[in-house]
Amino acid sequence: MKSIESKYLLILLLSLQVSCHSSQPGCTDPLASNFDSSATEEDHSCIYDIVYVSPEWTMELSEQISETSGLILWDGVLWTINDDTDTRLYLLDTATAEIIGDYLLPGVVNQDWEEISQDEDFIYVGDFGNNLGNRSNLHILRIDKRSLISGDPSIDTIWFTYSDQYDLSPSQPNMTEFDCEAFVVFSDSIYLFTKQWVSGKSTLYSLPKTPGNHKARKISFYDMGGLVAGAAGIESQRLVVLCGYSFLVQPFLILLYDYMDNDFFSGNIRVINLSLPFHQVEGITTSDGLKYYLSNEYFSSPPGRSIPQQLHQLDLTEYLNDYLNPF
Repeated sequence: MKSIESKYLLILLLSLQVSCHSSQPGCTDPLASNFDSSATEEDHSCIYDIVYVSPEWTMELSEQISETSGLILWDGVLWTINDDTDTRLYLLDTATAEIIGDYLLPGVVNQDWEEISQDEDFIYVGDFGNNLGNRSNLHILRIDKRSLISGDPSIDTIWFTYSDQYDLSPSQPNMTEFDCEAFVVFSDSIYLFTKQWVSGKSTLYSLPKTPGNHKARKISFYDMGGLVAGAAGIESQRLVVLCGYSFLVQPFLILLYDYMDNDFFSGNIRVINLSLPFHQVEGITTSDGLKYYLSNEYFSSPPGRSIPQQLHQLDLTEYLNDYLNPF
């Protein structure tokens, strides 16, 4: 009997030893200066050089979309929206940035459209801008792609509240932690990234991508040091890229990759600064994870500084090619 107990105790000790060795915290990104080849669990200790990236080209956009607030790339054409002026989807030529068409969404209101995303069958428009933190009608429009192209758009609504927001009393303008301007749509859910005006953090929430009333479930958060305003992702590659800007309107990208499940803040996190000072970058999209389109809305501030609405193309091959194409 003792020998059997000793045998099981030995197996238990060996299992614990294997378990301990199988989880080695450290920096798992080979592009970081402190990469640890023995690390098996990312612990956010990676150290990167501070870099600034310039667009390959920049083109001014039409005044019709001076408040461009999101981008998707579908069928070789860019699609964008204005954040509170009209209820149209605008189509842009990828080479000239000119408007080549638009689709009116009937029977809906644009209170504060802040993001556009898509999956195979639908386009999603996020009416969830919430600068006072008091909106009780946060929602995402879901537009059937085939019906839109046919000229008779079928539109559903996904209503939601934040699972951890208990007070809808209005705050001072731009002093809430429950604003949102960015989301991605993956096969199972919609994933929201908040724009937190006080802390500079972003909280990741998930909710079903089906019409109805839902609670956005809190997953995790990360200190961005600024304001997140757009998101793009490639689900199959475990890659999400956020765009935003600091409180001094210095734009940046946050690369999220090699994460666990869909907790996008659990993997490698790298900041890429953009050489576009005072550009309020709001939209981002990609088809391959290497080349990106970005858009900024019109921005003005005293004394007499103004930045027109623009479209940019950016190449991140240097920073993501080894991850996306390791062999």
